Amino acid sequence: MHLRLIVPTDRTDLVVDTLVGDARVTNVVVLRGAAKRPAGDVVQCDVTREATSDILSWLKTQGLYDDGAVALSGVDAAPSRNAWHTEEAAPGAPDDAVVWDAVVDQGYAEARGSWAFYAFLTLATMIAAIAVVTDSAILVVGAMVVGPEFGVVAALALGLALGRRKLAAQSLILLTKGFLVAILLTIGAALLARAAGWIDVGDVTAVRPLTGFIWRPDRWSAVVAVLAGCAGVLSQTAGRSNALVGVFISVTTVPAAGDLALSTAVWAPSQIGGSAAQLGINLAGMTCAGVATLLVQRLLWRWTRTG
Repeated sequence: MHLRLIVPTDRTDLVVDTLVGDARVTNVVVLRGAAKRPAGDVVQCDVTREATSDILSWLKTQGLYDDGAVALSGVDAAPSRNAWHTEEAAPGAPDDAVVWDAVVDQGYAEARGSWAFYAFLTLATMIAAIAVVTDSAILVVGAMVVGPEFGVVAALALGLALGRRKLAAQSLILLTKGFLVAILLTIGAALLARAAGWIDVGDVTAVRPLTGFIWRPDRWSAVVAVLAGCAGVLSQTAGRSNALVGVFISVTTVPAAGDLALSTAVWAPSQIGGSAAQLGINLAGMTCAGVATLLVQRLLWRWTRTG
């Protein structure tokens, strides 16, 4: 991980000496008086992922989070010999280390919400509704990928696992409001389509071999939700965001919301309950799995560092 620090001048020597003396830190660069807001010296360095949380915790005790600035980013490649030696000095594997400050910061960013979040969730729900009408598995997958809800679910799990009530509350409220807005807007669009004669109750209640699973949750729904929740949280904490695509395609949250909206618009009560249950099972399963995964990661990492 690359750290860019703005250090108050009265603490620069202490910070630099500490970083240089840590075998898990390399490429230390000092730019005296380069920072203007906040004012101070700029210190840059590369830290092994395993040591990043330790370094950040120490910097926090030195007041850099309040009086200076801390920014971190991932290093895609560091092929130099000194970087290899630095990595060897850190216990454990990089993928097992969790940079908690970065994860928490990302969680708050996800829970903040934006118009884009509501827009993507609504569009995904509408695509899912069309998938129900056309019985298209391809559109179901498309709706799953477009849906942005997993980041908020992960933030909710993080808030619960770390005891951050504000983060958990913000995430839960955003998740509830997001699905409520998406479902209501999709109901409105479905009512317009029904008035135009494009859809009727028969399109929803007919046999749907490719999409019927959406409103018929079973034991496997919970299993998949739990596995997807574990995989999603691991992908975020380990910096493997490419695995999130598979998580999106695995869970039946957005498709269930689309089926729920469509069933309500054409009034197919036999499917409303099943769709709502599918949505609830997937959200609850991912959240619980995320909390458990985060707690296990904390325990395993503490054991790795002390073992």
